[in-house]
Amino acid sequence: MLARGQGLFNVVGGAWPLASMRSFEWVFGPKQDKWLQQTVAGLLISAGWAQLRASASPDGLGHARRIGLGAAATLLIIDLVHVAREPLR
Repeated sequence: MLARGQGLFNVVGGAWPLASMRSFEWVFGPKQDKWLQQTVAGLLISAGWAQLRASASPDGLGHARRIGLGAAATLLIIDLVHVAREPLR
């Protein structure tokens, strides 16, 4: 259930900047490299879709969990590294 919930979150979160970069930047601030934001969005959609489509078997759910953990850990590490480097505004 948790992996599927995260899958849905990844799909919606990834689709947002592709559907409306203006509203996404209004919430999260302006982005210099829009191509990078769009790339991350596509990868989140792909990861989320794989989580949502994983079978309900123990192997399928394990696969969905690993995808979710990998995506979440990657985003967390990137945020921690880059937030620590940038001065507060």
